[in-house]
Amino acid sequence: MSTEIKTPNLEEIAANYKKVVAKLKRRIIICGGTGCIANGSMKVRDAICAELEKAGEHIEVVLDRHDCSKNEGVTYFSKSGCQGFCQMGPILRIEPEGIFYCHVKPEDAAEIVHVTLIGGEIIDRLVYVDPVSGKACRHEDEIAFYARQTRVVLANYMIEPDDVEEYIAREGYVGARKAITEMTPEQVCQTMIDAGLRGRGGGGFPTGLKWKFTLASQNDKKYVICNGDEGDPGAFMDRSVMEGNPHAVLEGMMIAGRAIGADEGVVYVRAEYPLAVERIRKAIADAEAYGLLGKNLFGTNFSFTIRVMEGAGAFVCGEETALIASVEGKRGMPMPKPPFPAQKGLYGKPTVINNVETLASVAYIIRNGAEKYREVGPQNSPGTKTFALTGHVANTGLIEVPFGTTLREIVYNIGGGVTDNTGKVTGEDFKSVQIGGPSGGCLVPDLLDLPLDFDSLKSAGAMVGSGGLVVMNKQTCMVRIARFFMQFTQNESCGKCVPCREGTKQMLALLDDIIEGRATAETLDLLEKTAKAVQLGSLCGLGKTAPNPVLSTLRYFRKEYEDHVFKKICPTGECKALARPEIDPALCKGCTACARKCPVGAITGKVKTAHSIDPEKCIKCGACKAACKFGAVKGI
Repeated sequence: MSTEIKTPNLEEIAANYKKVVAKLKRRIIICGGTGCIANGSMKVRDAICAELEKAGEHIEVVLDRHDCSKNEGVTYFSKSGCQGFCQMGPILRIEPEGIFYCHVKPEDAAEIVHVTLIGGEIIDRLVYVDPVSGKACRHEDEIAFYARQTRVVLANYMIEPDDVEEYIAREGYVGARKAITEMTPEQVCQTMIDAGLRGRGGGGFPTGLKWKFTLASQNDKKYVICNGDEGDPGAFMDRSVMEGNPHAVLEGMMIAGRAIGADEGVVYVRAEYPLAVERIRKAIADAEAYGLLGKNLFGTNFSFTIRVMEGAGAFVCGEETALIASVEGKRGMPMPKPPFPAQKGLYGKPTVINNVETLASVAYIIRNGAEKYREVGPQNSPGTKTFALTGHVANTGLIEVPFGTTLREIVYNIGGGVTDNTGKVTGEDFKSVQIGGPSGGCLVPDLLDLPLDFDSLKSAGAMVGSGGLVVMNKQTCMVRIARFFMQFTQNESCGKCVPCREGTKQMLALLDDIIEGRATAETLDLLEKTAKAVQLGSLCGLGKTAPNPVLSTLRYFRKEYEDHVFKKICPTGECKALARPEIDPALCKGCTACARKCPVGAITGKVKTAHSIDPEKCIKCGACKAACKFGAVKGI
């Protein structure tokens, strides 16, 4: 019995979608990324829907786009993936007016319905206000956070992630069809080489070359793996792409399969990303239903299927050989190379492994050509890069900029400037940016105008990594930052090789000695030597890059280390063992509450006059700080 094979007509699907959408009176889009959902965006949607139902004689609203075709002039209420401006969530958009509302709560629902949707007026208290200029921004193009970005991977951030037809209407799967029906595998590989696409997972290896090497490996079975095991602290780029535009990832995998001669793909996602897992699985099911995945795609003899594998959250499984071991059901531990996965990968077969962002860039290149892709970014690092911008910065969230963009542009223009510990934007409070997470390094004020690309960052002792950008102000202790990342990598070490297993443990102990006041000059020397030994001797990328935060902070903030070691003080006061206890005379009221609570008599002073602490007597128990109602006690 023969089974009918679907050959999807992409143009017809797109035309039907646009025909339905053209009938809409309005579209409301609520952010449906993990961050906004955690902040209650779906509760906002439910509250607005309830208010719209009460106002039914004015507005007819549907949540399923397929219901839009029943009547003209309806309002379609959809969700999107992460809209990027996570700090402002939940975010609500109203089209075609282009209204941008932020920090929306369920209790705002009635006002949104009656004032904006029915009354046609904008609610000023819900629009974004620039923290520096104080300007109220009612539309996205007025907000520097959005206006100064260049979005390729995130271009479809407003679409309904569960609607395959909307993706198709935005040229979705056109690149896959072109690669499968019009191009040879060699041509697909060469197009990637010509485009200069480099791996976005941190290594920066040319994607086209990786595909070409795998194509050259002769075997009757090959695999494509999408590495969605994003584990860097503060990084959420891959998660957001999988949640918001899952079909772009699947299309990239199909094109990679065509390039190397593979018929099967695996999306490896950590289980801590349940929404990404859910939407990727839904996208796979829809693609199969529309004949976009399966056998004899687009009427050819090329077949390709995709399945999802949930990882257990081990950071080391971001390394490709450890990831392969995990997919095979083994403990995730790196293997020596060669052989490389292109020669012997999953189940011993040739395998290509690319990260989410890399694969999400592929269809754009095939559709528009290598030259179009090279129009942004420098020649050595063309294209764009997504970053997760977090830390002491006014605007945090997910951004996409061309390679070669300076740190100054990101921190001060897109990010809105550095904040102090109270959240206030300050002019001269920038200290450093940690880029690349535990594998990266820090960038200092002298490097604010450094173009961010693979080679420039390498010369500065840092790396792009997966794309985490943590901004730190001058109240941040860099020794503690180095310790934070060392604690992370030490915990995540698989333990297979001695340099990483023992070296990271030793570096962590040395950093503890520095922070707790036990260090000597020998400690600093030993820390640096151990870091370099781990860097040289470790088996995989986790171990080789684990010392980067230590080496970069030593390079740029050695005086801060020396203050901890020789002066036994922490300049920022963050290290409790080295903090100098004191009472701020400007805040002290002389109420004597602190002196009465001190168990060792370290506080002196007369009533209604500023008190003082004897640091030699103080045991830093915190009793005085707890007793002070005026916040005058510092350094404890």
